[in-house]
Amino acid sequence: MKESVADQRLIRGIGLREAISINVIEMIGIGPFITIPLIIRAAGGPQAMLGWIFGAVLAMCDGLVWAELGAALPRAGGSYEYLKQIYGPRGAGRWLSFLYVWQLMMSAPLSAASGCVGVAQYAGFIFPSLQKVVAAHNIPWGFRASASGGVGISITHGTFVAIFACVLAIVLAYRRVEVVGKISNWLLAGVFGAIAWIIWAGTTHFDSARAFDFPPGAFHLDHAFFLGMGSAMLIATYDYWGYYNVCYLGAEVREPGRTIPRAILLAIVIVGAIYVVMNISILGVVPWRELAQAAATESRFYVVSTMMQQIYGTYAGRIVAVLIIWTAFASIFSVLLGVSRIPYAAAIDGNFFPIFGRLNRRGNFPSAALLCMGALTCVLCLFRLADLVAALVVIRIMMQFILQAIGVMIFRRRQPNHERPFRMWLYPLPACLALVGFAYILILRKNFEREVALAIVLIVVGTAAYLIRARHRGEWPFLPGSSAA
Repeated sequence: MKESVADQRLIRGIGLREAISINVIEMIGIGPFITIPLIIRAAGGPQAMLGWIFGAVLAMCDGLVWAELGAALPRAGGSYEYLKQIYGPRGAGRWLSFLYVWQLMMSAPLSAASGCVGVAQYAGFIFPSLQKVVAAHNIPWGFRASASGGVGISITHGTFVAIFACVLAIVLAYRRVEVVGKISNWLLAGVFGAIAWIIWAGTTHFDSARAFDFPPGAFHLDHAFFLGMGSAMLIATYDYWGYYNVCYLGAEVREPGRTIPRAILLAIVIVGAIYVVMNISILGVVPWRELAQAAATESRFYVVSTMMQQIYGTYAGRIVAVLIIWTAFASIFSVLLGVSRIPYAAAIDGNFFPIFGRLNRRGNFPSAALLCMGALTCVLCLFRLADLVAALVVIRIMMQFILQAIGVMIFRRRQPNHERPFRMWLYPLPACLALVGFAYILILRKNFEREVALAIVLIVVGTAAYLIRARHRGEWPFLPGSSAA
């Protein structure tokens, strides 16, 4: 397998255990601890569990797309390389890969910032003074913009905790990849400790009548059901994302043809099982109507700590809050670690700003990209968590996941003889199901136009930036015959 210049300068130091850790700690971030009230409210009852189940199915279908592409093209940058190679490195692939990195400068910090805001919210359970609002503003946005449907900016005392969490994650990630892999294992131990305690508390105090107290017409397949399930799946999709993180580090993985697919699929199975068991156990302790009411208040951020406090007392609530903060921080670390390799790969390829192609002299890791992503994350810590999550999911679906699900089929047809250490099971069914699932999440939600509008703006501005740059450099579509390439 031919390696790029970017790959040759990186170190293959990540094994299967580290790869699974890197995926899992990004997947189990702050999401599952604060989104259960939101999913319950969206679906209107315990049937919201279907959102997590359908989300796991969607993650597995899309995971098979990532597994095939990651094993066939194990290079630094992940999706950047996939889109470029699939759609033509001298043709449209040049534009789409640039556009992917362009949107990543927004979506990756959105992902990390959601974890940082989650850290601040749970820190507010321990220190209530952190919840005090210093300043707040709502920016109308969308095709049908209104004050209630805009994007919220809120600065609290906890905002500074969120920014500190980001800075600390950058400090830990600012080192050689072998050391980073060991750090991820230690972080994962804390994540599993928090999850295990929560599940144990829930199962030992479980009430099946409370957990499965479905409201009348819970499974009536009307428009409201599908609309609610679309909103629930968007949140569940956010909770599952991260199973692909090792693909961004493809050039630093040992035996990538075996390690990458296993790390992706095992991470989905592990996290899917944890989510379903954990959330059913919480529903068996806390009535779903109480959770639905909490979704409209600040208490939605502390559901798990409140549950543990009710069962074991005040100190237990605070201890589990600390463990959840640990878990959220682990996901921030994993996100910044993975995405920093993507602008680096694009810069080395001559398809992004040269500054991102710089490596740290001692550790051979892309320091400039890591620092830039961290700085953008600190700025986005000012926004509301719900807005961060919705914007992240829609932007990634429109500008990355859909292109890859279609692309894996194009890649099979255009390069049938390319080495594929892993082949998608039941091809092409998983890719087609992933496309259907993503389209469902995009459209069947309330106020879906707001995030779609943001994605469209990013596409238009990014395309304009690419065309200006391509014309100056004589690249596709301004190079004669490049479209055929």
